[in-house]
Amino acid sequence: MTAARLRAFGRYLPERVVTNGEIAPQLGCDPAWIVQMSGIYERRWAAASETVADLGVRAAQDCLARASLAPREVDLVLVASGSAERRFPGPAAAVASGLQLAAVPAIDLPLASAGSLFGLALAAELCGRYRNVLVVGAEIMSRAISMEPACRDTAILFGDGAGACLVSAETGFAQITDALLGSDGAYAEALRLELAGPIQMNGQTVIMQATRKVPRAISDLLERNHKPPAEIAVYLMHQANRNLIVRTAKSLGVAQEKFFINVDRCGNTSSASLLIAAAEWWQGGPPPGPMLFAAFGAGLHWGALLAE
Repeated sequence: MTAARLRAFGRYLPERVVTNGEIAPQLGCDPAWIVQMSGIYERRWAAASETVADLGVRAAQDCLARASLAPREVDLVLVASGSAERRFPGPAAAVASGLQLAAVPAIDLPLASAGSLFGLALAAELCGRYRNVLVVGAEIMSRAISMEPACRDTAILFGDGAGACLVSAETGFAQITDALLGSDGAYAEALRLELAGPIQMNGQTVIMQATRKVPRAISDLLERNHKPPAEIAVYLMHQANRNLIVRTAKSLGVAQEKFFINVDRCGNTSSASLLIAAAEWWQGGPPPGPMLFAAFGAGLHWGALLAE
């Protein structure tokens, strides 16, 4: 089987910074309460003129530049997004077009929050045929929320942005060695975005399922690869909220310092968050050792991925 390697990450965050102090009066809450509930101090919101694909293109360009790879060398594009502006076509073809890729296959993964993780796992399986696979997560979640006080539990969480990863059969700084994915439609109603109206979330159900499924997926993946949790150099998770990340660290018996966290500055950017976090971590100089990626999202979909 062809080795699948992580070659580079990239990201793009919109210019507008939205602080808790700005949104708290609209939501009828205190800025400190937002921090207590989520660990979030600020998030980015896209400009009215920006689309999900626009954000994705910017992140992809950053990724390819850091990989020293020309767009024409990309053989497959996978774009994860749960906040695209229309039913179809999805943003994948537009992202490919924005990179001036006229005939390269571009596939949409309409998965919220866990989409980038599923994209990385698929890229690992496909890069034997498509040598350079570009995985993009792009979201404009600020257009999926309501700023009414009754919806503050979701409104405080979400931000906008895009992340990208180049998975290559040719070269890279780490090899994807295994992945574990899961889905359970029995809880589909707990976290959803209908064709009209804001995002709907049963917070109690979501956090209960996430705190069970994410640590279990990580533990099962590490166990079958004969690696204790302490051996992992860094844990890169979907940045849902700080509390979930802290709970996962405690469940695994791992120091919180091993979990990269940027949700305090970026908010929950759904399927973009994993790759944005990975890009920030990687650009800071990754330490040697195994990397563990994990995510949980609507569907329900969840999983973990190991790279060494």
